[in-house]
Amino acid sequence: MKRILLISGLCLSLAACATARDQRMAQGAMIGGAGGAIVGGVTTGTTGGAVVGGVAGAAIGAAGADMTRPRYHKQQRCYFDEDQQREVCTYRY
Repeated sequence: MKRILLISGLCLSLAACATARDQRMAQGAMIGGAGGAIVGGVTTGTTGGAVVGGVAGAAIGAAGADMTRPRYHKQQRCYFDEDQQREVCTYRY
């Protein structure tokens, strides 16, 4: 149990230095890995099943989080706003 807490703390501290995309993927991997480990362990009743489920869940969770992230396409319009005295950009999806 101490190892799990140590590894989780290390992962969370490394995630603080990442970009928003990396943080989103790490969170998806953690949620997917935990869910996959629970399902794999309950379904097979073995530790091996929990490990395989955790790895598969983490991979699917990270990929799913990356595919569903908000994206800004090239349809960007920028102009200088005199009232705000700065450049304002609007994005279209």
